[in-house]
Amino acid sequence: MKKLIENLDTAPRVNVPWLEYRRLLGYPVEHKLTDRAAELAHLTREWFTTHARPWVYLREASLDLSNDQLLIDGVAFNSPRLHAQLLQAGAQRVILAAVSAGRQIVDRSAQLWREEKPDEYFFAEVYGSAVVENLVAGLSGRICDLAEPSGLMAIPHYSPGYAGWDVAEQNRLFELIAKNLSTGFPEPVEVLSSGMIKPKKSLLGIFGLIPRTEAALNTPGLIPCERCSYEPCRYRRARYIHTQVAIEEPPPLNPQGQYSVSRRALHKWADQRIELTPYPDGKVRARFRFDGSTCSNMGQALSFDYEVTLAPAAESHRILDANCVPSHGDIGHTKQCAYISNPQRTLASIAQPPPLLGRPLNDVLTWQRETRQSGCYCDASGHAHKWGLALETIHYALVQKNNPGA
Repeated sequence: MKKLIENLDTAPRVNVPWLEYRRLLGYPVEHKLTDRAAELAHLTREWFTTHARPWVYLREASLDLSNDQLLIDGVAFNSPRLHAQLLQAGAQRVILAAVSAGRQIVDRSAQLWREEKPDEYFFAEVYGSAVVENLVAGLSGRICDLAEPSGLMAIPHYSPGYAGWDVAEQNRLFELIAKNLSTGFPEPVEVLSSGMIKPKKSLLGIFGLIPRTEAALNTPGLIPCERCSYEPCRYRRARYIHTQVAIEEPPPLNPQGQYSVSRRALHKWADQRIELTPYPDGKVRARFRFDGSTCSNMGQALSFDYEVTLAPAAESHRILDANCVPSHGDIGHTKQCAYISNPQRTLASIAQPPPLLGRPLNDVLTWQRETRQSGCYCDASGHAHKWGLALETIHYALVQKNNPGA
């Protein structure tokens, strides 16, 4: 028996195009955010990246369009427009989808309103909506990838509240999605009698699945690619309409950011311990050498090399790869208590990348971690502290390189 598609992603990638965010904020297309508006936009994105927990749930369901009915897993829905769309496309099955920006951004908006910060509230509220749009924009490609073994592909989605589908049927769709969950949603979800979803900034929808034929692949109305931002898709037939604007106005490295150590120390380390190597594609390799000493055995000197690969500046210098190993010829690391107790586990733990992997380098400025005075690597907080020093120094070095007067 063929296994049906079911997928829960509790850490989907969010990459809201700046043009879309500005559009939802109410600015004209040609307008560029400046001063306070630009600051609020960047702070909102940074807060969301650090604190929010968006998620996406997908599940395959049966479809019956006979006798002018629309039955999904045996449940009737009243939407002549959706029925016609699925019938004309030749849909055989559907994917039920639930998408949420997460309760955190909703709670954040409410908190800002209570604190009488209307500007901050507005930017947070709008960003939550932009996140949902962005997550939905990436679903078609994901679904095409999941459905490919069955010879099927996705067509554009439809949701209650759209033209020709009463929002009151949101309750029925939610009950259907929740009925056969193999695992619960990452957070409590409910739909009010009005059709409103709690938490806000959530969406329920249906994606039709049609046979992957040459005719379907080249029929404009059946191709969701222009509205799909799923980057690793192998089946793209048209460019995502926001490809160019997605990187139009990236959040720059913050030259006024608050570091955990003094700028004097960072200036010295950037001059003596950092090596920046730019690549033709815009990526940057950064190497940082940490010199410290063990917390026992009479303070033996040790040295570690940190190597970090960053995305181009147009992609906010996202941290693509990160590694840490003892410097060539260093023996001090072998004198650490943890190493003496279990060498392999200690080195494997030290080599683990920081939790900021995949996130903009700016996020190191808001990364909450324990400050350690010791130079050793005997526990996880020691590892995090050293990674913070390495990433902050790389951040500082790039800021100085790009803004000599900063």
